[in-house]
Amino acid sequence: MKVKLISYTPEPEKVCALAMRLCHYQGSIEELEEKLTPEEIVRLLNKAKKLQHMSIFEHASFTFYIEGVSRVTTHQLVRHRIASYSQQSQRYVKIKDEYVIPETIKKEEQRLNVYRDLIERAFDAYEELVKLGVPKEDARYLLPQAIESKIIVTMNARELMHFFTLRTCNSAQWEIRELAWKMLELVRNVAPTIFSDAGPPCFRGPCPEGKTCVPERR
Repeated sequence: MKVKLISYTPEPEKVCALAMRLCHYQGSIEELEEKLTPEEIVRLLNKAKKLQHMSIFEHASFTFYIEGVSRVTTHQLVRHRIASYSQQSQRYVKIKDEYVIPETIKKEEQRLNVYRDLIERAFDAYEELVKLGVPKEDARYLLPQAIESKIIVTMNARELMHFFTLRTCNSAQWEIRELAWKMLELVRNVAPTIFSDAGPPCFRGPCPEGKTCVPERR
């Protein structure tokens, strides 16, 4: 799995802090910017989170390039609807024999043999249909969900915090959980205050009712 932060709002924490301060400020934006020290930025962002004034975090967006994840995971990812997605097309791109293998299958040879045999037969059939003149858009119906995919994702900071709450939790499936942790590590490097307490809900208190997550800091 490869995850890269390819673009983000310049000075994302300053932008969000300006939005927070502007709500109760009568002066000009230039005056406001002059008064906005690094310490004030941190104070305003923490205050916004404490008061649940979360709309200010929608002014900062982050764009990720993701590859080496399965279609299982991209299907889960696109359920987060307050986001923008551009995914590699199986209709126009000839798919390579590259797929994800879960650890529960890797750990036993018999399981791995069954898994690989079926997937490789599906790929062989896909290749044969393409050679026989079947359009890729139709031949792709044979491809398994394990097939690797590439996708570009853009989310604002507010939606990312929601995404991290759900998907870094140990109750999330292993692949999207690994993806979420990688994304969180990247955005913490550029917006540490915004994402200081982002992560599974058990970081901030008891797990939600019905959940089985276990605190696991990364």
